[in-house]
Amino acid sequence: MNKGLLRYSCQIALPGFSEASQQLLQQAKVLIVGAGGLGCPAAQYLTAAGVGTLGIADYDTVSVSNLHRQILYTPDDIGKKKAVIASYKLQQQNPGIKLVAHDVKVTSASVMDIIKNYDIIIDGTDNFDTRYLLNDAAVITGKPIVYGAIYQFEGQLAVWNLTNADGTKTPNYRDLFPQVNAAQIPNCADGGVIPTLAGIIGCMQANEVIKYITKTGELLAGKVLVFDAQTLQSRQIKIGTVTKTTITRLTETREIPVMLVEDVKKGLATGWLELVDIRTDQERDIIDIGGIHIEADELEDNLNYLDNSVTKVLYCSSGKRSGEAVKAIQYKLKNTKVFSLEGGLQAWFGL
Repeated sequence: MNKGLLRYSCQIALPGFSEASQQLLQQAKVLIVGAGGLGCPAAQYLTAAGVGTLGIADYDTVSVSNLHRQILYTPDDIGKKKAVIASYKLQQQNPGIKLVAHDVKVTSASVMDIIKNYDIIIDGTDNFDTRYLLNDAAVITGKPIVYGAIYQFEGQLAVWNLTNADGTKTPNYRDLFPQVNAAQIPNCADGGVIPTLAGIIGCMQANEVIKYITKTGELLAGKVLVFDAQTLQSRQIKIGTVTKTTITRLTETREIPVMLVEDVKKGLATGWLELVDIRTDQERDIIDIGGIHIEADELEDNLNYLDNSVTKVLYCSSGKRSGEAVKAIQYKLKNTKVFSLEGGLQAWFGL
């Protein structure tokens, strides 16, 4: 065996796997979008397996609440950029591959440039706008995408946009969920997630990538795997063999109006804005910074209050739920003065 392949001898010894398969991995270029709960384990195993070029796209920073499931990071990394830290640590894990950090926000203006040099994409995102944007960009450019999602004790996995033998394409995310129901205020209650589920689904995503690159096994195309971490049961939901969607252009990304902590504190001191806590009763019982309490799923019943002359700043634990809520409110109330607290309570308390 080639001395340079000794590191990978255990996988090369697999039935149906060979040095040629390993060379396919070494020639491959894989992009992971989202260096979080799913992206961390997927990246670690693809790095260890010897994928030649691994891109990590994420614009977020590490926060203390990430650490229970985003296993690449330590308390010393809090406040640092995820893509940069992840790439540095992965490069140490395997100096023989190329790591590329994309420390940029994935938007309709940037997504095509980010994905253009990669063969396959892992979707490790945690918001619907980016997920749809990534899906559409992959379809337009003809790239396969490995989808993963986790919530509480349930995980989902699928492989989108493969090419069938007759040249048609397999289903993509819009075949499963045609569009975000933007007119409905989302129920953003923080249901949490068991950390091990992120590892399970993230590793499954890496597994599908390895199968795709090395042309081994049966890919999870045209169906969605649903996994229950409490019972360890899984089922596959068949969607079909051919996509029924036509995607020819990207939906323009809308910026969410946000307000920084220091500006919110000034506004509260002078009385020109009001806080709105959209978290659950249980979360508010633990800690709050004041303001009106309207749970996320009750926002639609309070549109008159949200649309009065006083500026409102919605907050949650990290700013993600409040950001999604503000975005949904914008579809209902075009000119209302509603913002999301940037970074949420974590930023408020400097975490």
